[in-house]
Amino acid sequence: MKNTRKHHLFVIFGISAIALAWIIFGQQLPDPLFKAPFSTVLSDRNGELLGAAIAKDEQWRFPPPDNPDRNGLAPKFVKALLCFEDRRFYSHVGIDPWAVMRAFWLNMRERRIVSGASTLTMQVIRLARKGKPRTISEKMIEMVWALRLEVTQTKDQILMLYAAHAPFGGNVVGVWAASWRYFGRRPQQLSWAEAAMLAVLPNNPALVHPGRNRAHLKRKRDRLLARMRQLGLIDALSCRLAQAEPLPSKPHPLPRAAPHLLARLQAAGHKRSTSRFQTTLDKTIQQSADAIIRRHSARLATNGIHNAAALILNVKTGAVSAYIGNVAKLNPARHANYVDIITAPRSTGSILKPFLYAGMLHSGELLPRQLVPDIPTRIGGFAPENYERDYLGATPAYNALARSLNIPAVRLLADYGVDRFYALLVRMGMTTLRYPAKHYGLSLILGGAEGSLWDITAMYAGLARGASQSVRPHLKRPQFFSPHYLTPVKNLPEVDISDQRYDATPLGTAACWLTLEALLEVVRPGADSAWRDFASQRKIAWKTGTSYGMRDGWAVGVTPNYAAGVWVGNADGEGRPDLTGIATAAPILFELFGLLDESAWFKRPLYALSQVKICAYSGYRAGPNCAFTQAMLIPHAGLRSAQCPFCRIICCDSQRKWRLHTQCASVAQIEPVKWFVLPPAMEWYYKRRHSGYRTLPPFRNDCLEQSAQDGLPSLSLIYPEKRGRIYIPLELDGRRGRTVFKAAHRNPLTTIFWHLDSEYLGATRDLHQLTLSPSPGVHTLTLVDLNGEQLTRKFTVLNINAF
Repeated sequence: MKNTRKHHLFVIFGISAIALAWIIFGQQLPDPLFKAPFSTVLSDRNGELLGAAIAKDEQWRFPPPDNPDRNGLAPKFVKALLCFEDRRFYSHVGIDPWAVMRAFWLNMRERRIVSGASTLTMQVIRLARKGKPRTISEKMIEMVWALRLEVTQTKDQILMLYAAHAPFGGNVVGVWAASWRYFGRRPQQLSWAEAAMLAVLPNNPALVHPGRNRAHLKRKRDRLLARMRQLGLIDALSCRLAQAEPLPSKPHPLPRAAPHLLARLQAAGHKRSTSRFQTTLDKTIQQSADAIIRRHSARLATNGIHNAAALILNVKTGAVSAYIGNVAKLNPARHANYVDIITAPRSTGSILKPFLYAGMLHSGELLPRQLVPDIPTRIGGFAPENYERDYLGATPAYNALARSLNIPAVRLLADYGVDRFYALLVRMGMTTLRYPAKHYGLSLILGGAEGSLWDITAMYAGLARGASQSVRPHLKRPQFFSPHYLTPVKNLPEVDISDQRYDATPLGTAACWLTLEALLEVVRPGADSAWRDFASQRKIAWKTGTSYGMRDGWAVGVTPNYAAGVWVGNADGEGRPDLTGIATAAPILFELFGLLDESAWFKRPLYALSQVKICAYSGYRAGPNCAFTQAMLIPHAGLRSAQCPFCRIICCDSQRKWRLHTQCASVAQIEPVKWFVLPPAMEWYYKRRHSGYRTLPPFRNDCLEQSAQDGLPSLSLIYPEKRGRIYIPLELDGRRGRTVFKAAHRNPLTTIFWHLDSEYLGATRDLHQLTLSPSPGVHTLTLVDLNGEQLTRKFTVLNINAF
């Protein structure tokens, strides 16, 4: 009988234990335990706060660090919190029996609730069950859920949950938000007094916080500090010093170092499992760059220029070091300062010219010192002009790039091909070309397309990375430069993606290096123009751009370590006088480089270069008729480039005063001479700037009849071009307008006779220009000089009624 009774007791006890276990562990806790939204938090590469956006429920609630280790919390705060709330936190299982018995005895003695016996684990549950009444039944639920939480989470994870969701007064939730709002720094940087204040705040945040009942709050803080001294957590001196510290007077404003990047990440936050973003930015560089932008913006605003942006990239790692999306102002709506210009497509102006230069070097179609034409040009209906409205006749390609001459760039693009250049830009990483190549045409090189500061700066960084290949890559796998602004996940170290096994850009190392060497010659603004005279000045390869109508000013520069891009203008597209890259963006660019570490210049990539002889006059690969040559390093592909077309052998007398030929002089009287001869149109402009240029000597009088055998034309028609199509608009009074026809001749004193459709028009001397108004249709223009040399060209005048 006794055995049966014992058996029944064991069964009842077992069933009770199972029931109790099911009550405690049978149901899962909510997942996630907290559903409150977090603020979007932005930090730099070292964890320093850059900015934050308030959560959707209007609370400043910072997400906990990705690493759940207790080291994610400040040690001082943890010690103060456990001393104040739960000294046996690491020894109990979610419920503290000693605290329960002590609370029961105190409450019975006082005949009211004076102690709740809540552990930190139970407080986490109460925070998760927000809004529940504080009753005995609710306390039992908290105990049960606390036991479950202890089973599923580590102690450090429970601490992290409490620290993230505890209220700290007002709309401040969590120790990370509280530390920044009340003290303006990270929890790890708190003093003992500050850590103790945050430890006591969640106890009653509605009644006691720095803005209310300050004396009572200080007494609570000081009592906690005294208790910590008694327990040996701090020494007596630290306690006295901490108790002497005043409370914070008012909440600190949160940093706003990168508001546009914060907005960009906030918009993309739904794609990630966290709203805490650790970026690759350097807070020191970011804040200094922002100060530079603000200072220059104040000056530019007097000219009605209200927006500016800057981007700094690390060439070796691809990391963004500074991200200034726009000028930060108190009233961002007035001038659209909320717009992130870094991602906004804007007219590129001349900023793409280096990529055409590099592309032609890479393919062997251009050499750095090769002369390119700079004469009046019209291709179809497109007539580009240089910024200074002048012509050089001919200039070395590197100089045309350094001076950003428009006409040579357009003529080179016509030779290279718009489709090829378009494809090169896409391969370099330009993502804003939304239309096919034919939509842009030759204007692609002069701002006919739009580019973002993000893409353009990355493309220049690609040139720098390409030029950094000091040894031959093992693999050939072209890839464009891809910048990033977030640190790798799981705290993995950043990888140096300038690995020598890969080509950094679709362009060869030699082309990139020679392009950057040419960009060193771009004249710097202001006092920096004499930078070569100072040993302290660093080498920076850079380029400016100005869009049509002076709406956008660009400046982008690179060193072996960094690439920096600056845009200046108005977000609404309003143009302003003097809104040019050199006047507005360039001064900012060079100040930004003053923030960055100096580095040695790019090493010469000898493995990618070949030494050849070039013509000292034309810069082409030297031919047999070149009198003077010089050695130069060029890309291997340049070995296939054309030989000099301008040097040839002419026949002169011994004094080189007259040109002769065998029909008017004996062989003994003729001396063959190597002579540098430009085409007439190029020569007419070139000789005005090059006093050393020797024009061809004239034929001796008795040799004129056979001069045509020389093969060198003396007469050239500048406008109209071959098979040209001309549109002549009406004047304001309704009469048909006129257009200027231009010609050039080697002999400045000769006379040219003009004929249109066999009708004589007149003669010109020295300045060969005629103002004409041909009727619509096809016409033939004929020019004849005093020597009988003739030039004929057909052109078409468009019918104005068709427009």
